[in-house]
Amino acid sequence: MELNNLLSGPPETLLPVDPAAAELAAGTTPADAAAKYPASSLAWAELAEAALADGRTIEAYAFARTGYHRGLDLLRRNGWKGHGPVPWEHEPNRGFLRCLAALGKAAAIIEEKDEAERCLTFLRDSSPTGADALA
Repeated sequence: MELNNLLSGPPETLLPVDPAAAELAAGTTPADAAAKYPASSLAWAELAEAALADGRTIEAYAFARTGYHRGLDLLRRNGWKGHGPVPWEHEPNRGFLRCLAALGKAAAIIEEKDEAERCLTFLRDSSPTGADALA
């Protein structure tokens, strides 16, 4: 008989390798990667981060929201039940976590305070290490 540890909480969700990762690493532009792999949170994260860096907040918000929702879909398909760890240490999780952080930053800039706070809380609850790395 197998016993569950009731104190351990939900299991970690570990996403599969993002299909755009290798191409992005090889120099494919984030826009080309997002067009080829529209479900890639990593491509959308790179677009959002670049837009934030350039002061294009509304574009950043849209890119981050797209990657965030694509990431939620992928999390659910991989066993996530709406809560639980999504560890930063697992490289394929980083695209989603980066989108979540970028969405929170863009929301804060446009003074969407409730959303900015929800994103920060969600990020910290999902991955404290990721929240620290993306602060």
